[in-house]
Amino acid sequence: MGRYALTANLGLANTGVVLEKNGKIDCKNNDEQSSVPHIFAIGDILHGKLELTPVAIKAGMLLAYRLFGGRTELMDYTNVPTCVFTPLEYGACGYTEEEAQKHFGAENISVYHIKFKPLEWAYCKELGGGKRTCYTKVVTHKADNKRVVGFHICAPNAGEITQGIAVGIKCGMTKE
Repeated sequence: MGRYALTANLGLANTGVVLEKNGKIDCKNNDEQSSVPHIFAIGDILHGKLELTPVAIKAGMLLAYRLFGGRTELMDYTNVPTCVFTPLEYGACGYTEEEAQKHFGAENISVYHIKFKPLEWAYCKELGGGKRTCYTKVVTHKADNKRVVGFHICAPNAGEITQGIAVGIKCGMTKE
């Protein structure tokens, strides 16, 4: 499964754009600029970025605003809420524990592990009312008032929860 870049027949070798082995373009900065200053790349063609349609649409809008509207806002590829829709959903937003340690320094990161039972399971044994629990991992930046920089959850409705958390992370949510 997954997506791949259909760049082989575009003639990008004639332009000087450097392609990765997988045919994707590695933009070294966050402004979607390729190795050729006037050629930009967005969406699934970007190497190492999220392959999500809403992300590509937003990146395209922001690129158009920068090129033709005088704006400067860049796409935030870190705090994009994502979810795996399995019977027990997994959702994530922000940095993983390892990414946060690398980005901010391990000494500046605190990690909180939380097990809980969702209300919808409390009265229904078939849905896990027994001994099953859900799990949340919250990654915070100690030096920045314990600001939440990563959130991971395995629970019913994780996609909906993760969407709300994404707003909080972008607004500078702290663990309190």
